[in-house]
Amino acid sequence: MAKDKSSKLDTVTPKRKKLTSDTTEVHQEEMVDVKAKKKKKKLEIEEAPVQVTPETIIVKDKKHKREKKRKKKQTTEEIEISDPPNVPKEARMEEGEEDLSPEERRVLERKMKKILKKEEKKRLKVEGVAKEKTEASGPSAPQQALDYLTCWAEKRTEWKFQKTRQTWLLQHMFDSEKIPDDKFSLLMQYLEGLRGGARDTTAQKALALIEESGQMPEDSVVQQRAHRAREVIQLLT
Repeated sequence: MAKDKSSKLDTVTPKRKKLTSDTTEVHQEEMVDVKAKKKKKKLEIEEAPVQVTPETIIVKDKKHKREKKRKKKQTTEEIEISDPPNVPKEARMEEGEEDLSPEERRVLERKMKKILKKEEKKRLKVEGVAKEKTEASGPSAPQQALDYLTCWAEKRTEWKFQKTRQTWLLQHMFDSEKIPDDKFSLLMQYLEGLRGGARDTTAQKALALIEESGQMPEDSVVQQRAHRAREVIQLLT
C-alpha cells in the first residue's frame, strides 16, 4: 500500500508542477501583453497629432499680432522718450534701434519724420500767432492813456472823451512809475474839469493815501504818493 501511495504521489507531483509552470507562464504572457498594449496606447497618444480648429488658429494669430504690435509700440515710445524730436537723427539712431528689423526701422524713421514735421509746424504757428498779436495789439493800455492825456493838452480839436482812458489815469495817477512827473502836471490840469462821482472818488482816494503816509513815515513810495495826493486835494477842494 505504501508503494502504491508513493507511486501515486510520484505520478501526481509532476502534474502539479506542470500545471503551476503553465499557469505562471500564461500569467507572465498576459502581463507582458498588457504592458505592451499600455505602452503602445501611450505611444499612440503621444504621437497622435494635435487637432487644431480654424478658430484656434485665428485666435493664436490675432494674439501673436497684438503682442508684436505692443512690443513695437513700446520700443517706439521708449525711443521717443529717450530721444526728443529736436535731437539729431544720427543721435536717435544710435540708441534703442540696434535690435529693430529693417522694416521696423523704416516705420520708426517715417514716424520720427512726422513728429519733426509736426513740431516744426507747431513752432511756426506759435511764432506766427505771437507776431500777429504783437502787431494787432499796438500800444499798451498805459501808453494809450498817456497819449489820450497828451492829445487833450496839445490837440484839443482832435481829442475825444474816452471813459476807459480816464479811468486808467485816475487809478494810477499817484504812481510816478506809471505816470511821470511831466504827464502828472498835465493830469492836474485835466482834473480841473472833473465832475460828479469821479471827482468825489478821486478826492477820497487822495485822503486815504495821506492818512496812510502818517502810519508809514519811512516808506519812500508811500510818501511820494502822499505828496501827489496833497496836490490833488488842494486842487479839488
